[in-house]
Amino acid sequence: MSKPNLLFIMDDQHRHDYLGSAGAYFLQTPNLDRLAARGVRFSQCTTNAPVCAPARIGLASGMQPGRLGCLGNAGILPQDTTTYYQRLRDAGYRVGCVGKLDLRKTDGYNGRYGDRPCTYGWGFTHPEECEGKMHAGFSATPVGPYTHYLQEKGQLQTFHEDYMRRSASSWVADCRDSPLASEDFEDSYIGRRAAAWIENAPDDFPWHYFVSFVGPHDPYDPPAEYGERYRDAAVPPAIFDTLEGKPEWVKRRVEDLSPEQVAQTRRQYCAAIELIDDQVGLILAALEKRGQLDNTYIVFASDHGELLGDHGLYTKSAAYEASLRVPLIVAGPDIKGGRVSDALCELIDLNATLCEFAGLGPQAGIDARSLAPVLKEETDTHRKETVAALQNFHCIRTATHKYIQNYNDVDELYNLSQDPDELHNITDESPELIGEFSRCLRQRLG
Repeated sequence: MSKPNLLFIMDDQHRHDYLGSAGAYFLQTPNLDRLAARGVRFSQCTTNAPVCAPARIGLASGMQPGRLGCLGNAGILPQDTTTYYQRLRDAGYRVGCVGKLDLRKTDGYNGRYGDRPCTYGWGFTHPEECEGKMHAGFSATPVGPYTHYLQEKGQLQTFHEDYMRRSASSWVADCRDSPLASEDFEDSYIGRRAAAWIENAPDDFPWHYFVSFVGPHDPYDPPAEYGERYRDAAVPPAIFDTLEGKPEWVKRRVEDLSPEQVAQTRRQYCAAIELIDDQVGLILAALEKRGQLDNTYIVFASDHGELLGDHGLYTKSAAYEASLRVPLIVAGPDIKGGRVSDALCELIDLNATLCEFAGLGPQAGIDARSLAPVLKEETDTHRKETVAALQNFHCIRTATHKYIQNYNDVDELYNLSQDPDELHNITDESPELIGEFSRCLRQRLG
C-alpha cells in the first residue's frame, strides 16, 4: 500500500459531550457520528492547555506547551522547534492547512492568500491559512483570504461592525445570529476551501491536510439558518456551583446570567456545531469522490472545551471538565470502527500518532505518545494520568481524581468517580494523594 493520506479536522472550543455519538440528544451531528461509527471515539482525551495558542503549539511540537514557554494566548511556536508538519514534509508529504492556525497569534499579517512565510517554516508546503474570527472581525480592511472574500462579496463592513458591537458588550450577553448568510460564514468558507483542496490534490504525493474551523468558539453567532433550528430547543442546564472551595480567580470570572440566557448561549453553540458538522460532511464527500477514503486516516478533535455556564463560567481557561476535555475521533485503514475507548490520552499524542501512521519512527525528546497501540487493539490503556497547565495553574487528572494547583491560592482536589461535577473540594481529606500528584506534576511539567 502506498503511504496513507492524513486528514486532521479540528474545531475550536468544542466540549467533549456535545456530540451525538457522545449522547448529546439535543444536537444534530450526523457526519461526525458517521465518522465515529467508522473509527474509535476517545471519551477521555484532555487538552494540554485549555486556550487556543498553547494547545495548538503543543500539538504541533508534541511537547508540553510550557516547555516552549507558551502558557497563554500570546505564545508563539519557536521557528526552530521541530513540528510534526516538518517531519511529514521531509518524508515526502504534501502538507496543507486551511483555517485557524494560532501558532503565531500575535502576528496579524496573513497575506492575500494566507501563505505567510512562517507557515512554510513550520513545515507546511501548501498553506491556505485563513485569519480566524479575531483577526478578521477586528479589522475593517482585508487581512487574509477570508476578509478578502468578504470584501469581494460586499460583506466585510457588515461583518466588522457586527463583531465590534459584540466585543464592546459581551460575547455571552450579546448572543445572537450572525448577519452573514450561511454561505458567507467563515466555517462554510473553510469547508469549501478544504473540499476543493482535497478534490484537486495531485496523486504524485501523499498528503496531510489540517482543516481548522473557527467555531463553535465565541461569539456565539451562527447564521440565522442554523440558529433557527435551535431557537426553542431544550438543552441541558449548566452545573450550578456555590463556589465553596474554589480559588479567587475563578470567583472573579463568574458571569451572573439568567437560566434563559444560559440556555440561549447553549442553543447558539449547538447551531454553530451543526454548521461545522455539515462542512465535515462536505469534506468527507470530497474524499469519497477522490476514491481516497480507504487510504486516509481521519482525525477529528478540538483544541479545548467550553464551560457554557458550568460553575458560572464561560469560554475556557479553567481546569474543569467541560473546559479540559475534548472530543477525539480517529478512523482509517485497519482501524476497527464503532468503538469507544476510555483510555486516558492528551491532545499532543496526536502528533506521534500521525507520524506513526505515516511510517515514521518515534521522535526523541518529545512528550507525545502514539495512540496506535490502542487503535490497533493491542492494548486498552494509554496513560496513567493526563496533565495540563496555564499561567495560573497546573492540573493532573486520572480516571478517578483531579488535582489542580492554583498559584498562591487554594488548591483543588476532586473525586471524579463520586463527584463528576467537581463541586466538593476534598484537599483536606487526602494529603497522601496530593503528595503523589504533586510529585507527578513536577516530573511531567518541570
